[in-house]
Amino acid sequence: MSTDNKDNRIIRSGFRAARWLKNRHAQTIYPKLPWATPERPLLKRESLELPDGDITAVDWMITNCKPPTSIPLLVILHGLEGSAESPYARMLMQAASDRGWQPCVLNSRDCGDYRNRLPRRYHAGETNDIRFFLRTLRTRGFAGPMLAVGFSLGGNVLLKYLGELGHEALVTAAAAVSVPLDLHKSSEALNTGFSKLYQRYLLRNMKQALGNKFDQHTAAFNWTDTMNARSFAEFDDAVTAPLHGFAGKNDYYDRCSSGRMLKDIRKPTLIINALDDPFMTPAVIPDADQLSQHVLLEVSDTGGHVGFINGGTPWRPTYYLPGRLLGFLASFTK
Repeated sequence: MSTDNKDNRIIRSGFRAARWLKNRHAQTIYPKLPWATPERPLLKRESLELPDGDITAVDWMITNCKPPTSIPLLVILHGLEGSAESPYARMLMQAASDRGWQPCVLNSRDCGDYRNRLPRRYHAGETNDIRFFLRTLRTRGFAGPMLAVGFSLGGNVLLKYLGELGHEALVTAAAAVSVPLDLHKSSEALNTGFSKLYQRYLLRNMKQALGNKFDQHTAAFNWTDTMNARSFAEFDDAVTAPLHGFAGKNDYYDRCSSGRMLKDIRKPTLIINALDDPFMTPAVIPDADQLSQHVLLEVSDTGGHVGFINGGTPWRPTYYLPGRLLGFLASFTK
């Protein structure tokens, strides 16, 4: 991967890690500390009935904005086992509201504290829900710019959606952060070194969520193999693939890695990934010839996984992402 491209589709990031937080794991973990992010915004929950008979939730930030028919609307897609409570979502919602935009978080099925109906959950390639939600907003009469930001797994979903629909995508512009563009490589990265701790933590949460929905008698997958899974690869082979119609983890990773869709994107799109992201390796970063002319890939040497803390103090850190993401999107709302 080269960041010296004549057409500037790949650029070096202007992000610089805070001098007191250089380590990639510290960048990844620190935002989750209780004092490290703003207070939780006030939210109003909407139940979203889906075409297949399932249900999910949209969390709308309560703002003093004008009625959201003509102002910019920002749709946020969260990461693995995330929700509107995730620090990055809270920060971006507040920053969008400060600009006079209407932000919301489209929850993945069965995430947060919201249970879906069907015997399924979510996965990295599920684009039907974002398609349906954006169409629903248009049918409700919303005529303003629709913008979208996806984080981690949500970023993969968003990029895949943009690639699948091309010019027909309903967003005006989009951005994605810390995206596992190659699910094979990301799965391998999380099974090495310190990154195994993230994997262990997330697997525990995912198994607990499954336990809230299924048991060994009602599960439409091998319950024993799932509960014994010690890696994402084993978990995806045991439950994600069969639960969502894939032949196995390799079929799932092949068909759902968003990196293969980047040449098909036709809406202005910013991707920000860090080379030190512990959820993947630099090998996931594509070359310029894998990107469409509408994609700008910003590569940072540091930042961890959805961290990007660039200053302040340990008690009042400042963050790079809200300003960078909204600044990019705002340029397409005029």
